[in-house]
Amino acid sequence: MTNNEIVPGFDDTRNENLKIKLRCVDEVNKCLLVILSGYVDTYNSIAFQKQIHKAIDAGFTKFIFQCDSLNYVSSTGIGSFTAFLKIIKSHGGDMILSEMRPKVYDVFYLLGFSKYFNIRYSLDDSINYFKKDTAQGELSVFPAVVSCPICEKKLKAEKSGQFRCSECKSILSIDESGYALFS
Repeated sequence: MTNNEIVPGFDDTRNENLKIKLRCVDEVNKCLLVILSGYVDTYNSIAFQKQIHKAIDAGFTKFIFQCDSLNYVSSTGIGSFTAFLKIIKSHGGDMILSEMRPKVYDVFYLLGFSKYFNIRYSLDDSINYFKKDTAQGELSVFPAVVSCPICEKKLKAEKSGQFRCSECKSILSIDESGYALFS
């Protein structure tokens, strides 16, 4: 299915520096996977906002932004995500930022926005979050497999906290979302 078949007119507004691919999440009602590739900054944030507003207007209330190919987000880009969150919540929905690269997550974290967004380590965890019964409470991301931001060794963490990489011996902080940061 093309983007325009999922959301009519979606690709009418776009930017060369940010590629977006849409996919319906069949397991969850009104859920849209938004696969991002490139970057979101001052120059393309308006086009990005217009596209996501079309998806909201098409009736989607749950959004998973898959960010594993997102190379950079400026403070203006974070403003776009903040605006989406506000609008989606006002429609009774929610959104998840999934599979963020460490350097993109660091921008959210350093600017203090990581605590406002539902950030998940994997796409499966993101889908399961929306599938869960609301009475059960939020699913934990732990145990999680994380990559050391220094040497990229895969490490298993049972909970958040500080850890030492078994490969490069760097001290890492793993937050509640399961992301490893250099301490």
